Amino acid sequence: MSDILHAIYTGLMQTGWVEAIAVIAGIASVWYSRKENILVFPTGLVNTTFYIYLSYKGHLLGEASVNLYYTIMSIYGWYLWTRTKEDHKTIALEITSSTKKEWLQQLSFFGLFYIVIFTALSFAKNAFAPEAIPWADAFASATAYTGMWLMAKKKVESWIWWILTNIASIPLYFIKGYAFTSVQFLVLLILAFAGLQSWKQKAKSNPKKTQ
Repeated sequence: MSDILHAIYTGLMQTGWVEAIAVIAGIASVWYSRKENILVFPTGLVNTTFYIYLSYKGHLLGEASVNLYYTIMSIYGWYLWTRTKEDHKTIALEITSSTKKEWLQQLSFFGLFYIVIFTALSFAKNAFAPEAIPWADAFASATAYTGMWLMAKKKVESWIWWILTNIASIPLYFIKGYAFTSVQFLVLLILAFAGLQSWKQKAKSNPKKTQ
C-alpha cells in the first residue's frame, strides 16, 4: 500500500502544466454537467484539446480518438443545449431517461466502437505502439464515446457510461504515468455517481419521461 501511495505522490510531483490544466478543466466540466450548466462545453473543450496531445504522447491512441470525438460532440452538444422553443426563452432539450429501444441502441453503439477500437489498437500495438493496451483502452474509449453521445442528448444513462469510463481510466492512466489524471478520474467517478442521482431526480420531475 505504501508503494502505491509513494508512486501516486511521485507522479503528482511530476505532473506537467498541460496535464494540470486539463485535469482542472475536466473536473469543472463534469461539475457543470451535473448542474446542467452550459459551461460544461467550453470547459470540456479545454480539457479535450489538451488530452488529445497527452493521450497521443502516452500511446493511448484510443483515448486520443475519444478526446477528438469529445471535441466534436462538445460543439454538437453546445448547439443542442442552447436551442430554444418557439418563445425563444425556454430551452428545448430536457433531461430524460432512455427507453428500452434506446438502451439497445446504446449497447449496439458501444459494441461497435469497442470492436473497431480494439481491432485498430491491436494492429497499432503490433505495428508501432507496443505500449498500447488494446482491451482496456478500447473499453475506456467505447464507454466514453457512448457517454458523450448521450450527454449531448441529456440522457440520464450517460452517467452510467461515464461511471464505467472512469473506473477503467483510473488504472489505465496511472500505468501510463499520468498520476494526476488518475486522481482526476477518481474525482470524476464520485461526481458521476452524484450526477446520476441528480439527473434521475430531474428526469422524474420532467413531464416528458422519454424523448
